[in-house]
Amino acid sequence: MSRRNSAARRQILPKDDISTLRIIGGDWRSRKLPFPTIDGLRPTPDRVRETLFNWLQTSTPGAACLDLFCGSGALGFEALSRGAASVTFVDRAPEVVHQVRQNLNLLKAQNADVICAAVLDWLEMKQADQEARYDLVFLDPPFRQNLIKSAATLLETRNLLNSNALIYIETESDWQADGLPENWVLYREKTAGQVSYRLYQRDEPQSTISESDLSFAPHQ
Repeated sequence: MSRRNSAARRQILPKDDISTLRIIGGDWRSRKLPFPTIDGLRPTPDRVRETLFNWLQTSTPGAACLDLFCGSGALGFEALSRGAASVTFVDRAPEVVHQVRQNLNLLKAQNADVICAAVLDWLEMKQADQEARYDLVFLDPPFRQNLIKSAATLLETRNLLNSNALIYIETESDWQADGLPENWVLYREKTAGQVSYRLYQRDEPQSTISESDLSFAPHQ
């Protein structure tokens, strides 16, 4: 890293308040990005991200992605690195949003939006638009705040998902997977330490799911 980039990083956050994450794969593989060290902010662990994006290997390129409760932005950055068409990052913490924007600038990424808003409020106000629906959603809220059911319901009722969209949910290991939309079909799940993570596919009425269905054509 150049001295100029190092200096820029020091201007973004006080040294004692900086942590770093590492992008696992794709064009930006092994790049390290700073993020704020604040209570409750816990980037998805490297091992979990590696497993998740192995599951998503054929589905990430060309996907329109939504990273809710984005925190460090680890999942959204990983998706961009692996060929996602776009990522919308949403988080309510101004310092988090500021750093995600700085990191996008550092990577010279042009295909991302960053929204500073409470996620449930943003979803409630989001207008459904056929051209702006999402293929892949990362849903990784703060643990033990009962946010998943409400966020999942709004994603459906606001018509924000493309047919056969994939939804990743990361939770505390003892979370009970109930209250999700009935047409979200569990595809994979795994637990690593205190974290459980699941991948769902949004199923259309009267349709069936198969492993081959987990790929979708990139947006034109």
